[in-house]
Amino acid sequence: MSSTLAVAADTIAHRPPPVRRGRRIVLGLTGLWILSGLYLVAPDQQAVVTRFGAVVEPRILPGLHFALPWPIDRIFKLKVRQLRRLVIGGELPDRVLGRTQPLASQFITGDKNVINMLVVVQYAVGNPADFLFRTSDPAKVIDAAVESELSRRSAHIHVDGILTTEKIGVQNDVRTAAQKKIDEYRIGAVLSSVNIDNVTPPAEAADAFRDVASARADAIRIVNEAQGYANDLLPRARGEAAQLRASAEGYKESKVNRAAGDAARFAQVAAEYDKAPEVTSKRAYVEAMEVILPTIRKLIVDPNEHLDLTIIRRSDGTANPKK
Repeated sequence: MSSTLAVAADTIAHRPPPVRRGRRIVLGLTGLWILSGLYLVAPDQQAVVTRFGAVVEPRILPGLHFALPWPIDRIFKLKVRQLRRLVIGGELPDRVLGRTQPLASQFITGDKNVINMLVVVQYAVGNPADFLFRTSDPAKVIDAAVESELSRRSAHIHVDGILTTEKIGVQNDVRTAAQKKIDEYRIGAVLSSVNIDNVTPPAEAADAFRDVASARADAIRIVNEAQGYANDLLPRARGEAAQLRASAEGYKESKVNRAAGDAARFAQVAAEYDKAPEVTSKRAYVEAMEVILPTIRKLIVDPNEHLDLTIIRRSDGTANPKK
């Protein structure tokens, strides 16, 4: 019992005074409060620091940083590399929720047609401070900017262009014009893409649009078939024409050469005739007979005998008697 009292007395004797103990607690809490100002920004994030509600650091890059502890400074972190999606003109189809037919807004085209369009916009944070504090709902501002530019661009183009060849051009023009407006509003967003996901005519005019599209497809098909026929026919006609020209040139050369040969031969015969007319005439006669006589039927009779006409009749009337 006496030893227990002695230990208790010694503990009381060495216990620090209450004031010193309070100082240590205050210093410890103050150190923890100061250390709470350390914060880490992830690689895909940027941060904004405000001091009593005013922005003092509009863009903090990834890494370990220090700010004055709460409630003096506040840190807001944003994923600047993350693409955010915004649907304009309704909602995308969702099989999980049973939504198979998406809603769509109606726009008027330059040729006074009404079409339904569903547009998907992707954007990211460009300026974290502006994105956080310039407007309470940046998505609504982006929605209004894109939709207004889409309406303006649709009013200057025919419905056929939006449905077919000019769709990509409309998307690019709307993204550029809407980004310009967003920059003027200074909401700190950057548009990544504007995609027209679905373009359809109203249900009341769907049949007429389908007929027009079918007729357009038939016209394109017929034009392509005609073009294919022309592409097949023209080379063949050119080949035949070239072949005819080559044949004509050959025939021409043949005739010219033959005529030149005949003329040269005639000139030689004429020269010989001038030297010996009688001999040349007989020779020409003999050569002609050598060509003619083998091709005809001949009947030879004795000039001192009477001619038996039955022989001529038996020759079928094709032979010419010669003396």
